[in-house]
Amino acid sequence: MNITLLLVGKTEEDYLKEGITIFENRLKHYINFKTIVIPSLKNTKNIPVEEQKNKEAEEMLKHFAKAEYIVLLDEKGKEFRSTDFATFIQKQLNSGIKNLMFVVGGPFGFSNKIYEKASMKLSLSQMTFSHQMIRLLFTEQLYRAFTILKNEPYHNE
Repeated sequence: MNITLLLVGKTEEDYLKEGITIFENRLKHYINFKTIVIPSLKNTKNIPVEEQKNKEAEEMLKHFAKAEYIVLLDEKGKEFRSTDFATFIQKQLNSGIKNLMFVVGGPFGFSNKIYEKASMKLSLSQMTFSHQMIRLLFTEQLYRAFTILKNEPYHNE
C-alpha cells in the first residue's frame, strides 16, 4: 500500500520540519509513504474565504484521482485512540487498497467539493492545532500505528 499525505502550504518552522522528517524516515521501514505539498495561495487578503477554499480544492482534486480512499484531517471527524487508529490502518491494508491518502487543508479548512470526494473525516483531537502542527502530530501517529501493528516497543499502554 502507498500512503500519501497531501498538504496545503509548506511547513515553515524548523522544529516542525525536523520532527516531520524524523517520522517520515521511520515510516519508510513500514510503508511507501510520501508527502505532496500544494503551494499556499498568495495575496489572499482580499479574497473571500470560500473562494480561497475553492482554489485550494482545484489543486487538491488533481491529486485525488490516484487515491482509492481519502481521509480528511478535520476537526469534525471521527476520533480514534492510537490503538484504534492502528486497527483502522490494518483494515485498509487488508482491504486491498493500494493508495490511501490523508489530507490536511489550508487555514480555513476544506471546500464542499473536497468533502464530497472524501471517504471519511478524521480528527486528531478536540483541541485546535495549526495546520502545520497537525503534520507532525499525524506523521507521529501514523508511525505509532505501525509500531503497534508490529508489536514494537514504541507505544505504551
